[in-house]
Amino acid sequence: MPDLTPPRLKNDCFALPPGVDWTPVDEALRRLRERLHPTVGTEDLPLEEARGRILAEDAIARRSNPPGANAAVDGYGFAHAATGDGDQSLPLVEGRAAAGAPYSGSLPEGSAVRILTGALLPGGVDTVVLEEDVATDGERIAFEGPVKLGANTRRAGEDVDAGSVALENGTRLGPAEIAILAATGVTEVSVYQSLRVGVLSTGDEIVPAGAETDPSRTYDANRPMLLSLLSDWGFEAVDLGHVPDDRKVLRAALDGAEVDAILTSGGASAGDEDHVSALLGETGSRADWRIALKPGRPLALGVWNGAPVFGLPGNPVAALVCTMIFARPALGVLSGQGWREPVGFEVPAGFEKRKKPGRREYLRARIGPSGRAEVFKSEGSGRISGLAWADGLVEIEDGPRHIRPGDLVRYIPYASFR
Repeated sequence: MPDLTPPRLKNDCFALPPGVDWTPVDEALRRLRERLHPTVGTEDLPLEEARGRILAEDAIARRSNPPGANAAVDGYGFAHAATGDGDQSLPLVEGRAAAGAPYSGSLPEGSAVRILTGALLPGGVDTVVLEEDVATDGERIAFEGPVKLGANTRRAGEDVDAGSVALENGTRLGPAEIAILAATGVTEVSVYQSLRVGVLSTGDEIVPAGAETDPSRTYDANRPMLLSLLSDWGFEAVDLGHVPDDRKVLRAALDGAEVDAILTSGGASAGDEDHVSALLGETGSRADWRIALKPGRPLALGVWNGAPVFGLPGNPVAALVCTMIFARPALGVLSGQGWREPVGFEVPAGFEKRKKPGRREYLRARIGPSGRAEVFKSEGSGRISGLAWADGLVEIEDGPRHIRPGDLVRYIPYASFR
């Protein structure tokens, strides 16, 4: 099929209704879901080159899996109608049925044939008895009945029928998905082109790690963190570098970004040096979403040359949380994968916390040896070490809450965002 490029996003896709101030997390997610659509084109690829890509249309099985009725075990095949209750004895025919070497001809009624796992069922065979349940002298077999009709057999198409949908549109192709497509004869698939996501750090105070020892400078943790995160999620991560607090330099960096979406960190609020917000405002696309969550809160959204821009907070902890909660499902839609909710689990708390109403909170957490959710010793959003200590987040709902040890809390593993 020809390459198709979906329409780019409009400048007003993130606009908030008049009078909206603080936006609850669920409301922000609903708006994102409603206003986004895939922004990448499609292409046809050989199956062996499609790992990690997202199906742009349903993949249809070209043949059944299994392609023919076959034996599920090593044993002896026969017609069920020739057997009954109690002790059974059947003569063996010469030859056998093996995977890739089927028995020639049909089995005479009232006889049995040696059959191995995966072998096609010969004509006249509809049931197989496990070899461990059989006594034989090489000429006859004996076993105890009754044996259930169709026992130890697989029907043709038991897994997937030819002509049916093997995998649905929006499925990311990993090893397991590649396996089922190969097994059903699919050799070429229509997939979305890889979503290219640029990562840009901003701010005069930001320098590369190890560049200097001036304590007034901050080593850039956001850009390597976000680039690694995007790669883990299967997107094509593009390093857009770092720009100082200079609007002309920032504009040039955004203009030169040949990507489908952009994540920036820093400059997303409304201060004198918040140039990301200012530039998005100049295009008329900026929406300052003051999200009712902790950590995070300010999230500048806009469109630059048709590419959505997620203006993240400069604090690494807040940047990571906002990327996971908001950017991840949005990027899924843009890439053709669709909106994906992270899977959380109700687990007992291994901590105590009092929470005021008004904001949803995400705590860095991990599951301890007792199966309880433990949280990092400090909620300070500058404590980057807590990101590495944790293996997920505890989500605490918007209302007030007094959590005591043993109370159930929602734990979301980092892996749920992949």
